[in-house]
Amino acid sequence: MAARRALKAVLVDLNGTLHVEDSAVPGAQEALKRLRSAPVTIRFVTNTTKESKRDLLERLTRLGFDIAENEIFTSLTAARNLLEQKHVRPLLLVDDKALPDFTGIGTDDPNAVVVGLAPEHFHYEMMNRAFRLILDGAPLIAIHKARYFKKKDGLSLGPGPFVTGLEYATDTKATVVGKPEKTFFLEALRGTGCAPEEAVMIGDDCRDDVGGAQDAGMRGILVRTGKYRPADEDKINPAPYLTCESFPEAVEHILKSML
Repeated sequence: MAARRALKAVLVDLNGTLHVEDSAVPGAQEALKRLRSAPVTIRFVTNTTKESKRDLLERLTRLGFDIAENEIFTSLTAARNLLEQKHVRPLLLVDDKALPDFTGIGTDDPNAVVVGLAPEHFHYEMMNRAFRLILDGAPLIAIHKARYFKKKDGLSLGPGPFVTGLEYATDTKATVVGKPEKTFFLEALRGTGCAPEEAVMIGDDCRDDVGGAQDAGMRGILVRTGKYRPADEDKINPAPYLTCESFPEAVEHILKSML
């Protein structure tokens, strides 16, 4: 087996890895400061569709994280890029707080359906409108298909079950733009000068964070915070490069063993 190339980039998930809603993972701010002392490029990659990138950045800043807006790559950004490439007008099933990331995208007389996490919109009338558009030929675009995510009061349904319901009803397949898609990880690395083999991904989702990153050629570190559940590391093949208790422990391993 060929030797691994030197580590040049670290991709970090946000909700569930650095924080859960408005609470930081203990020690995560200091661990990020330590990681910034290493000769690596850091990117923050997230599937969140509950808020715009600007609102997300404000939340992270309030929690004491030193993060720049251009370091964050979201699935909302990936979805917008695809809409612009396809020149379509979407029915946007996303949280109202995420709409600023679609400013300038025409939505009159929609001819595409975009699904993110949108609890207020996941009702029969709206889902049936999406169903009929797809039957008439509108492409179905899933910002991501996460099964569930972590909130303070426990695990909650993600957009995946609703996307899958539309796929089943219309006998079609969605185009997925967020994690775990290989293109998402490659796009997040674009501009860093790093190949996938020179990067590691840290996240709490065994499939979307770790499995997706490893399928793209990176190494993946699974953390036992956020949505992690016991034995998650057994759900993907190959297994995670490493499983750690938390983000600070993952950073410790990187600094001691991967540089």
